[in-house]
Amino acid sequence: MKPKIFNIILACQVCCGFAATLTACSDDKVTGDPAKDWAGTTQRFVPTDEKGFSTYYTPAIGRVGDPMPFYDQKAGDFKVLYLQEYDNNMDKRFHPIWGVQTTDGCNYTSLGEIIPFGDNDYQQDAAIGTGCAYEKDGIYYIYYTGHNGNCQNREVVMRATSTDFKTWTKDNLWALNGPEFGYSGNDFRDPQIFVADDNLYHMVISTYPTGGGDPCFAEFKSTDLKTWEHIGRFKMIWDRMLECPDIFKMGNYWYLVYSESVRTSWSRKVKYLMATSYEDLKDAFNSGPKWPADGPLWREGALDTRAFYAGKTASNGTDRYIWGWSPFRSGADIDEKNINVGAGDGNEPNWSGSMVCHKVIQHEDGTLSLGAVPAMAAKYSQQQELKVMASNGYNNGQLSGDDAYVLYNRLGAHNHISFKVTTSNNWDKFGVSFVRATDSKKYYTLVVNPENENDRKVNFEQEGEEGKGFIEGADGYGFYRPANNEYNIDIYTDNSVLVMYINDVVCDTQRIYGIQKNCWSINNYGGSITVSDVKVSQY
Repeated sequence: MKPKIFNIILACQVCCGFAATLTACSDDKVTGDPAKDWAGTTQRFVPTDEKGFSTYYTPAIGRVGDPMPFYDQKAGDFKVLYLQEYDNNMDKRFHPIWGVQTTDGCNYTSLGEIIPFGDNDYQQDAAIGTGCAYEKDGIYYIYYTGHNGNCQNREVVMRATSTDFKTWTKDNLWALNGPEFGYSGNDFRDPQIFVADDNLYHMVISTYPTGGGDPCFAEFKSTDLKTWEHIGRFKMIWDRMLECPDIFKMGNYWYLVYSESVRTSWSRKVKYLMATSYEDLKDAFNSGPKWPADGPLWREGALDTRAFYAGKTASNGTDRYIWGWSPFRSGADIDEKNINVGAGDGNEPNWSGSMVCHKVIQHEDGTLSLGAVPAMAAKYSQQQELKVMASNGYNNGQLSGDDAYVLYNRLGAHNHISFKVTTSNNWDKFGVSFVRATDSKKYYTLVVNPENENDRKVNFEQEGEEGKGFIEGADGYGFYRPANNEYNIDIYTDNSVLVMYINDVVCDTQRIYGIQKNCWSINNYGGSITVSDVKVSQY
């Protein structure tokens, strides 16, 4: 993905939080005897995120950009490289490649810096962009984007090698330059390597033709991962630049996973195409894109929300996982009364954030969805006491009527929430809210909304008397109403990052500040729903 420089001045979150006893600040103060059972209260608190997240990995300093996962067969683990982002990048030199290792997608060990950016402002890789890792005959290769506006070509594809994944040598005598093959020298980036039907190594690169025109993928092939032959190009979607391509075969199908960079409120998401052969996959954009029949047509192959970007996959031979980043948020609604910084502004998400991993689920018809990494449930293993703190229209698991809700006791910093909702008809609407208190004027809700009798979509809404309602661009994608009207819901949170899964067909990632140490609720909007098997566990 094209490197970006952001000069961001972040307003500090109000520095209140929870230690041995809970404290709070802003005009919603909760004060008094420190021996009081604060866990039994329902006023809004203003917590702060931990430094460095563990499940949705964030480095203690800086943030994660553009994960580049790789399964290391020699070590038996996943190495997930990423572009290291800082609040104060240098003017020309930024985004060194750092990395973590994991065996399960939810517990990580830092590998530190893998590939540093160039030594001075005039080296081709003064700034580094997205790439990929591969191994052959005991040699590890990282192909990456060298980005520098001071050079003849702003972007070229470069590489480094290692025999131990620790000490890396840049191959300064080698590069792929777009203009040599009829492509742009300004946009020639995001190389991705895979083995195609011909059993040769193929590399695709996101670019534009020389002289302009619609974006395309440049394609190269190799027998040894060293010497590359240009073999042509294939289309993208109209005028939309597709970043961070990932091509792989899973079972009987070929897939192209990509991140659509068009700056519109809905479409900037991780999506995919599928075909029964690699050649058919390359042809999928001709005569209009042929998105999979994985839900209502306006889904466009989306795999997650706008709060998950630059997703790329890796497989250990049994399971395939996808890693992306969930953006940190800043915005116009920073104030002491609204701790959810920027989540309600609907603007373009910031670049970089926390690393989020999902399991890739392949269905019988070849379509894909994203589900929870299996190790997550085992990690969130400490069962918590569940208490009803307040309610309206709630009776023994039934929620009936407009504005019905049941408010539960405070969450921790890391939570697994699970429950089942059964709707009484094909039009019932329900949701789950966070950062909600009995004195909240704003809170944040994932609403399972009936778009019509058979289609559903998860909307992100800012509710409450001062809430903005539906937040354009932060919502999910279309999916079919379950035939039995049963929604099995699992939600995982790690500080301000939240992911909701429904029935192994829906994945909804969001960034919501203030989840930890606040109450939460399940809501009904007209009609009647039954809520059952509500559980909360932590680690």
